Amino acid sequence: MIISLVGYMGSGKSHISKLLSTELHYKLLDLDKEISLKLKETIPEIFQNNGEIYFRKQEKEILHQLLEETENSILSVGGGTPTFYDNMDAINKYSTSFFLRTDIKTLTDRISKNKERRPLLARIPDEDLPEFIAKHLFERNSFYSQANFIIDTKDKSPEELVKEIILKVHGY
Repeated sequence: MIISLVGYMGSGKSHISKLLSTELHYKLLDLDKEISLKLKETIPEIFQNNGEIYFRKQEKEILHQLLEETENSILSVGGGTPTFYDNMDAINKYSTSFFLRTDIKTLTDRISKNKERRPLLARIPDEDLPEFIAKHLFERNSFYSQANFIIDTKDKSPEELVKEIILKVHGY
């Protein structure tokens, strides 16, 4: 079984996936890390050196490979991954998917702390960040909402989110 976490950058996908993998004794896969390993560049370097279109093609190829060849793993995907090609369909076909729905204020607070590491946000002034995130979420929510389960993260600890995901996966 593969459990995939989708949602906007800063929604907690990486942190929750680590906790889930520990709790379930599943392999931890972070799509961005897998892309970096294969291409031998950081995500910002890939964007800068080759552009977003190249990145998205590589992302699709590596995502499909991981989904088709991996078992018993937790997969954290980038915030934009579900919105390109047939990625969300593949995620749902080969895994049980969870959308970590997070409010704009929380996302803004988290992202502003390290936005220089995020190619799509690095040049956006802090005061424009909430509006940018709101616009992006509006565009992406229709993809995220196709996940098998939607988990609201507001006022929940990471441990509570992990328990909620495990209950939904196991059906009790």
